[in-house]
Amino acid sequence: MARLWGRIGTGDDEVLTWVPRESEPRARPPGFHSLQGGLSGDAIGRLNPKLGDEFALVSEGGPFVRAAISAIDEAAPWAPVLVLSDKVDGDDLPEHPCLLRAGLRSLIRDDIDDEFAHLANLRRVVELRALIEPRDKLGIMLQPDPDPDGIASGYALRMLLGRKRPTAPLISFGEVKRPENRAMVDALGIDVRTVTPDELDEFDSLALLDVQPTVFGESPPARIRSVDAVIDHHPERTGYDTVIRDIRPSYGATSTILTEYIRAAGMEINPRLATALVYGIKSDTQLLGRETSRNDIAAFSFLHAFHSPALLRRIERPALPVDGLRALGRALSQTSVENGIHLLVLGRVREDVIPQVADLGLQVDGAEWAIAAGIVNSDLVFSVRNVGYVRAAGDVVRAVVEGLGVGGGHRSMAKGIIPLKAFRKVYGSATREVIRGALHDAFERAIQG
Repeated sequence: MARLWGRIGTGDDEVLTWVPRESEPRARPPGFHSLQGGLSGDAIGRLNPKLGDEFALVSEGGPFVRAAISAIDEAAPWAPVLVLSDKVDGDDLPEHPCLLRAGLRSLIRDDIDDEFAHLANLRRVVELRALIEPRDKLGIMLQPDPDPDGIASGYALRMLLGRKRPTAPLISFGEVKRPENRAMVDALGIDVRTVTPDELDEFDSLALLDVQPTVFGESPPARIRSVDAVIDHHPERTGYDTVIRDIRPSYGATSTILTEYIRAAGMEINPRLATALVYGIKSDTQLLGRETSRNDIAAFSFLHAFHSPALLRRIERPALPVDGLRALGRALSQTSVENGIHLLVLGRVREDVIPQVADLGLQVDGAEWAIAAGIVNSDLVFSVRNVGYVRAAGDVVRAVVEGLGVGGGHRSMAKGIIPLKAFRKVYGSATREVIRGALHDAFERAIQG
């Protein structure tokens, strides 16, 4: 281990010292001084330790490490000590006010594993570029009413592939509606084009970001059942074909995957792209507080150095429309928390108001689940939030809408859509009282599962 340190090289403020032992008469490695007089306080004192100096002990021998700590404590009781050993653990070490232990091989192994992860991401970038480069027009498909994670991921993929908007537009079956999402695309100058299934024929390549084909219903358009690439962090679904599939359910955001691609490719990242990805990670993990992996934290930390705080502030302070506030007031006047479920029925509202109210609803005392429901055109639309340690919201919503509509989502947030015609067929009418009773009973059954 000492020889390995010698090969790694020393810093300008480091001195390598070899302690010869009679039982191990080996020549000192290159780059090391020899400690004369054996391992003792006097010998350590001859190294002239000064206030601010630190000691690192590299050995697999417990007796040697313990003796070395005692010698250092005698010569320089104020000195911090770092023990690097894969065999000597903390229980084998004497009491010392400023001592840390780490495994040398594990430290090296972690760094090597990180480099292999970068290599795997680089391989995916190479595959994507080779696949897409010959294509004339790539459609980067996002979910209807795209969220920040999807928007940021699509924007990042376009830049990673070296494409411009005309040859790689971001597309969706539904327009961007939520105020903070509209603020994001406006502030960053990102255009998301709303298309119909028939318009997909203009693209000779499709990549789905933060979404999978089967999210578009039991029978999604034929054109998106066979695509070039699917990159997503939601649970993997079947029922479609793709050339490149990168699904990572352990990640909190698809933006994290694209950040890892960018890092592996050594691509220069500008403030607009960094801000988009920061907000994508931040919004999908609720500021790294929900369903977050070490990869999300590492990506966020990397991006933070490049993002624009001013741009981020413009995105994060969207306006709630006046009619949305009025609908919220009416819903709050009749709200209550029953068995941990906080249900808010808003009546006829703009769709972007519904998820904002669901976010607010979870803050009520005693609420483990918050459901905000409203009528949008000819549909009953509801957003669901939970505290994260209960049954997965996506599973609950799918159970609620089964046979009536579509829905799904994450562990702690989800969305459902039920056509009013289908709702009335089952429940007779769609008044606030009927909606409230039907949804509460349906969610209670689904949560108890």
